[in-house]
Amino acid sequence: MFPSPEKLEISCEELQALREAGEPFRLVDCREEDEWNICRIEGAELAPLSSFAEDAPQRFADPAEPIVIYCHHGMRSANAARFLRQRGLSHVWSLAGGVEDWAVEMDPAMARY
Repeated sequence: MFPSPEKLEISCEELQALREAGEPFRLVDCREEDEWNICRIEGAELAPLSSFAEDAPQRFADPAEPIVIYCHHGMRSANAARFLRQRGLSHVWSLAGGVEDWAVEMDPAMARY
């Protein structure tokens, strides 16, 4: 089950539960390509923050589509989630702690930087 739309962040545990339940959603990595090449969460798509605002109208057009965005520690993805919410997408969350917390809590074999 997705968090309430009033909540900006989703925890690693909540994200894992969504994945295990087979819930349909987009997992978006807003880090840059060099970071993406180090590690990523399986099933994610890359949408670098450096071109996010420019690409968003075409890439994120469905206001009902659930989207989880992550970055390294959760700051950039929170900004990206706020950006999309300000444009009418209410089912958008930032992964609290980013890929760093994901690696620590869910995938200890994942490369870290």
